[in-house]
Amino acid sequence: MTVDNPPSAGWRAYPRYPDPAIETLDPRFDSLRIFSAAVERLHTGCRWSEGPVWFGDGRYLIWSDIPNDRMLKWEEETGAVSVYRRPSNYGNGNTRDRQGRLITCEHGGRRVTRTEYDGSTTVLMDSWQGKPLNSPNDVVVKSDGSIWFTDPPFGILGHYEGHKADPEVAQAVYRIDGDTGEATMVADDVLGPNGLCFSPDESILYVVESRGQPNRKILAYDVAGNGREIANKRIFIDAGPGGTPDGMRCDIEGNLWCGWGMGTAELDGVLVFAPDGTKIGRIALPERCANVCFGGRKRNRLFMAASQSLYALYVNTQGVAGG
Repeated sequence: MTVDNPPSAGWRAYPRYPDPAIETLDPRFDSLRIFSAAVERLHTGCRWSEGPVWFGDGRYLIWSDIPNDRMLKWEEETGAVSVYRRPSNYGNGNTRDRQGRLITCEHGGRRVTRTEYDGSTTVLMDSWQGKPLNSPNDVVVKSDGSIWFTDPPFGILGHYEGHKADPEVAQAVYRIDGDTGEATMVADDVLGPNGLCFSPDESILYVVESRGQPNRKILAYDVAGNGREIANKRIFIDAGPGGTPDGMRCDIEGNLWCGWGMGTAELDGVLVFAPDGTKIGRIALPERCANVCFGGRKRNRLFMAASQSLYALYVNTQGVAGG
C-alpha cells in the first residue's frame, strides 16, 4: 500500500548551496561534507521514526514508525513510500545480518527477530534466564555474525510504543552468537542503554546511556575476549544539559554520526564526533533525529529517521559495511 506524503510545517528545502543546515564545527568536518549537497526530506507523516536500514540489493530503505505499529519502505528509484509490515509488533531498531536478512528489535513482542528470505520470522531472543526481555531497542551485527542489542524498558513504560508492563530483567546489552545462537549479557551497568555501534575495526563498542546522570552520555568499551566481551568502560561523550543522543553509526574513518535533539530546537538533528571525541559537525533538522544509517549505492548517503519524517544527505565518506 502506497503511503501519502502529507505537507508539514517547519520544513523548507534550501535552494542555494552550501546548505546552511550543514555546519562545520571543526575543520576536519569539511572533508566529510559535500558543499553542493543539501538535506532532503524524503517523507513525513509518521509519529515516531526509528531504525532505518538500507537494502542495497533492492535499492530501498526500511524504517520503523513505532506508535503506528508499522514499518515503512522508501524506494530510491521512484521515491515511493509504502507499508512494508503492519503490524510490526512495535518494531524499533533494525539492521541486516551478514547474510542480508533483516534483524528487528520489537517492543511489542519484547524480542529480537530475523526475517527469513521467504518472509517468515525467526525469534532470536525473547527472554533472559527464563524471564521476558524489557523492550529491545537498537541492534548491530558484527563481522563474525554475532548480533548485539540493547534492552531498556522504554517500550513497556506505556501503551504508545508497545504494551505497558513491569520490567522483569535488568537493563542490559546482549550478544547473540551468530553460529550457535547462544545469548550472553555483556553489560548491565548502562542506565537506559539505547543506540550502539562498533568502530570500523570493531575494537570499540559505543553505547548511548540515555538515562545517565546528570547528563546523558555516549559510552565506549573495548571489545575483548576474542570479540565476545567488552571491557574498560569509559565516557566518550558527555551530552551536556539537554543533550539527547540516540541512534548512531560510524563512517569508515571512525567518525560517529549521532541522532540528537529534544533539549531545544538548536539541538535537533545530527551531531558528528571525531574518533578523539571532538564535536566536528552538525546537521540541523526541524525535528529531533532518533537514528541514522548509511546507504545508497556507495554507502555515502546518510539517512536520518527524525520524529515524524525521514531525511537524507549525501556526504563525502562512507558508512562502515554492515552498520
